[in-house]
Amino acid sequence: MRFASSQAEEETFHQDDLIQLFPFGLSLNVDSERPLLLLKDERHEFTLPVALTPIEAGVTLTQSNPTAVPATPHRFTQLLMESLGIQARQAVFVQIKGAHQFLRLYLQGHPSLNSIKVRADEAMSLCLQLGLPVFATRDFIQRSRLMTAEMEGLKQGLKKNPQVLRQRASRILQ
Repeated sequence: MRFASSQAEEETFHQDDLIQLFPFGLSLNVDSERPLLLLKDERHEFTLPVALTPIEAGVTLTQSNPTAVPATPHRFTQLLMESLGIQARQAVFVQIKGAHQFLRLYLQGHPSLNSIKVRADEAMSLCLQLGLPVFATRDFIQRSRLMTAEMEGLKQGLKKNPQVLRQRASRILQ
């Protein structure tokens, strides 16, 4: 399993190396276990798949519908940040750990933090609600695409051969 040995350290970058990404669509798998938010650059040259939890995907989808009455679970967070004078300035994808992508939210106005690292599958709808510019490096985009393909291949393999999972579980329990 190659993705498990993915980048353990946070990616270092220069602002000039970052590619700004925009929400393009949501891809629901047949099992809808881990929907993918697709982010694309302005010229549609790069696509970053971001696996989301089903709840996060639902919030993201609801927020993207311009005809729906605006409803978001992030309104309180947004008001709290504003009342404390804290502004999130940008979100940058910085790490892949196992099957998870992490991004760093850069803050202004917090007394002791200038950034915070969070799992992307738990924070993308907040980033969109706050209107944050989202960035990644070319290398991060390529590694994420590889991780997504490997995860999809692993999932398909387990569906075709569920006995592999049962055998592994029985060995662990012994």
